[in-house]
Amino acid sequence: MRRAGSLAVAITSGVVVAALAVAVVWLGIGVLHKQDGTDQRAKAMQSARQMGVNLMTLDHSRAQKDLDRIVKGATGNLKNKLSSQSKTFMDQLAKTQAKSTVSDVEAAVVSIDGDSAEVMVSLNGTVTNPKVTNGTPRAYRFLMDLSKTGDGWLVSEMEMVP
Repeated sequence: MRRAGSLAVAITSGVVVAALAVAVVWLGIGVLHKQDGTDQRAKAMQSARQMGVNLMTLDHSRAQKDLDRIVKGATGNLKNKLSSQSKTFMDQLAKTQAKSTVSDVEAAVVSIDGDSAEVMVSLNGTVTNPKVTNGTPRAYRFLMDLSKTGDGWLVSEMEMVP
């Protein structure tokens, strides 16, 4: 009888240990999944924020570099549109001899789902040109759609919002 009691204790202990192991694995997977979601939110927000900075940090003397930086952060139709309008962009910057800088940038994820995200970006900056040498303060807000590509995020659509 003593043997049967020991066997029952051993079986019960084994079941408890197995159940605890399953619970630890399940909780670990949940934590990793949540951490990945948090990481993806942060990456999407940073990519949108950087695109906003790139869009508003322009200098007529380095227009091609500025344009290349903007196009690099885009994908799909937006990338095609930016590329096809590059000559107009370059001509306009050269004509106005404009220069813009960013002073404040805020970004927030509106929504995120798997490989797509929507992020609001708000920027304050200053635009100067030969006629306005002290600069004109400007505020911009963009609503950006982003697509996950590999380990990063690129802006696929965007619109200026009031």
